[in-house]
Amino acid sequence: MNIFKFELGMMKKSIFLWTFFVPFGLVFYMLFFPMMQGDTETFQSLMDSFPEEFLAFFGMSSELPVFSLLGYFGLSFGMIQIPLAIQASNYGFHILSVEERELTADFLLSKPISRGKILFSKYLAALTSLTIVNIAVWISSLLVLLVIKGDESPNFTNVNLVLSTTVFFQLAFFSIGLLISVSIKKVSSVLSFSMALGFGMFLLSSFGSILSSNIFKILTPYSHFDPEYILINGHYDWRLAIISILIIIISIPLSYFLYKNRNIASL
Repeated sequence: MNIFKFELGMMKKSIFLWTFFVPFGLVFYMLFFPMMQGDTETFQSLMDSFPEEFLAFFGMSSELPVFSLLGYFGLSFGMIQIPLAIQASNYGFHILSVEERELTADFLLSKPISRGKILFSKYLAALTSLTIVNIAVWISSLLVLLVIKGDESPNFTNVNLVLSTTVFFQLAFFSIGLLISVSIKKVSSVLSFSMALGFGMFLLSSFGSILSSNIFKILTPYSHFDPEYILINGHYDWRLAIISILIIIISIPLSYFLYKNRNIASL
């Protein structure tokens, strides 16, 4: 049985929905920029009326004004990181727990195939799905920026650097979800777990920005790959980015070890 093809087939509807709605959300946000650009003074006075803490919560700052093209792109990209995190977490929680939840483990494990190959095939299917969405986000981001840039000349090097973070960002949430799914007895509701992880980490990142606390920033991939920081500085904050990379490197083999030694619930 080709588990990779089977898993990819099962994800077909999910891939289509995420590939359509995540880029659509980004393009939808970005198309409001020309309207904002046409009344810069009004938006400037509106931003000035908000406290710094409020702006920090939504990833805005005076260094990269929201009425500049890259400032607005950074804000919009920060918003679509939430569904990207939920999707990646969903796959992490789902790919192994589904066999126990639907009691199909007997059928799968009775085949002449190792647990290592099962995990690798499922991991590869999830990675392929995430990559498809990643490519769609990358292409739609560049296209919409070219369409609405007007007289501005955005630094596309920094834009591409922001877009390059998506793969690490996705893998970090996927790895966390995968590790949790093999560490607890049962994942009763994949959507509840993935939404809690996606939104919970976003709130930690927002609180970290408000309080200027490195403790909160250490805990969440949203802060590890902050689009505003990259657009301003032209590079990753490697002190934080390396944390997500270590999470990925540690979580995958640890998940394999736990899955290999796990008593799988079955009929």
